[in-house]
Amino acid sequence: MSDNSNTLKNYINNSSYIVAFTGAGVSADSGIPTYRGADGVWQKYDPSKFTSIDYFYKDPSYYWNFFKDVRYPGLKQAQPNPAHYALAELEGKGPLKSVITQNIDGLHRLAGSSNVLELHGNTRRIVCLKCSEKYTMDEAFELLQNQIPPKCPVCQGLLKPDVVLFGESLPLEVLNEAQEEARRCDLFLSIGSSLVVQPAASLPDMAKDSHSKLVIINKEPTSSDFKADLVIHGSASETLRKALYLGD
Repeated sequence: MSDNSNTLKNYINNSSYIVAFTGAGVSADSGIPTYRGADGVWQKYDPSKFTSIDYFYKDPSYYWNFFKDVRYPGLKQAQPNPAHYALAELEGKGPLKSVITQNIDGLHRLAGSSNVLELHGNTRRIVCLKCSEKYTMDEAFELLQNQIPPKCPVCQGLLKPDVVLFGESLPLEVLNEAQEEARRCDLFLSIGSSLVVQPAASLPDMAKDSHSKLVIINKEPTSSDFKADLVIHGSASETLRKALYLGD
């Protein structure tokens, strides 16, 4: 095991309140595109449209075609990877108190993590904007076979993924809880995040300001690397597997 992995393992073993903050890099090994990477689906659909709340209201069929062609098939195939399972195992052992995620794929919960703060929502949940009825992504996909955009079977209202699109505010209650967790922890693990999207990217700073150790695990350098106690440029799955001895 490398020196970095040994250091990370020692940090984990000597911490009593760990918080993990995860970005798209955690789900990359599950086949979920990182969007900002060269292989991202941004090349197939215009992100300024399928991620915009204004465009969603203007032409909801654009998002739902993206959902039908790209997002739904990708999520149906995606399974949690060793990084997701490592964090779930660490929670089970006690020191990991919460996972704060920018991801909307729901893979942390599928892996067994229970205290997951989803800053940007969960695309596996669908909500009616008129009557607030909830649907699964499978139910929404079935509705798409007959009508795009799909309508709520209860009230014929417009259905929307339960995610935060650009132009919408993060759920204040979830953000406040995430900030409190960042201030409370003694080890903050930033994993697979480019740390460029605010206000989530400020969470590592909050942890450091509260005297927590900060570890950044990401394939590419981030602008916050200089602040960290430990920086590992590598795969989230491989790094966590080595540090936690989770097998091959």
